[in-house]
Amino acid sequence: MPSYPSAVRLREVGLRDGFQNEPETVPTAEKARLAGMLADAGFRRIELTSFVRPDVIPQLADAEELLDAYEKRPGVAYSVLIPNERGLDRALARRERFDEINVFLSASETHNQRNVNRSIAESLAGLERVIGRARAEGLRCEGVISTSFGCPYEGEVPVDRVMGIAERLAEAGCEEVGFGDTTGMANPRQVGEFFAVARERLAGVELTAHFHNTRGQGLANVLAALEQGIDSFESAFGELGGCPVPPGSTGNIASEDLVSMLEEMGIATGIDLERLLEASRRVQEVLGRPLGAHVLTAGPVRWASATGRPAAST
Repeated sequence: MPSYPSAVRLREVGLRDGFQNEPETVPTAEKARLAGMLADAGFRRIELTSFVRPDVIPQLADAEELLDAYEKRPGVAYSVLIPNERGLDRALARRERFDEINVFLSASETHNQRNVNRSIAESLAGLERVIGRARAEGLRCEGVISTSFGCPYEGEVPVDRVMGIAERLAEAGCEEVGFGDTTGMANPRQVGEFFAVARERLAGVELTAHFHNTRGQGLANVLAALEQGIDSFESAFGELGGCPVPPGSTGNIASEDLVSMLEEMGIATGIDLERLLEASRRVQEVLGRPLGAHVLTAGPVRWASATGRPAAST
């Protein structure tokens, strides 16, 4: 039997990565309320928003307003996504309202060009300046590498290229590097082999897995990462989100599905699943439609007897 971590760290990204891909613009007051509900559910890492150009992603045009509006809870690390130095300038005007920054680029040249209109080399040069300035402000930094497991335009992305980018981010000051399966192309065998290499080449760096459920393999990929000792994951309540480039890349793995699976496996998450489901139900009310999380529909597993076994069925 594989040896799994006894506990994991989860970052909830629905408020940013989820809402930026929704057709609706969620009111700032609702986002602030949901941030409180997620903290009440036990999340100790919450990504709030991104300081991208409002005309590019209007769903996140209220970044400053949200930072002013939400209730900052002790013991919770709040992060914001920073695309460039202009975004960092905006964020630093509210430095006391968040604890970490996330920076991002793609491991695929084509995806990076279509996403941020830069080459990988140009993105790395700019992000190194952002990371240096953020560290000088006492901020913790995560570098997120999109299309780490495959690109819809280029196909297979060489693992050595991904690791080289990760090493640059770590050298620039990122304490954590997240690997994104941005369009849901990863498979469990690939994930296991990938993180075996990552653990060897990035010793001392927190390695985080960010899977999408585009083709239904998200939780299977989590299991493969767990088998390699990965204990840090990102997910979105309700299975919100996706990737705006290209179309058809549906949501992140659902936080409630992830928490349910891990807790049933005896891996501690620190999350109160019932309270998390309350937050997801609230999102459904706000958006006016059902969301894709399985546990949101079926409910948590509840054993039918004191023996800890489910009732028989046919």
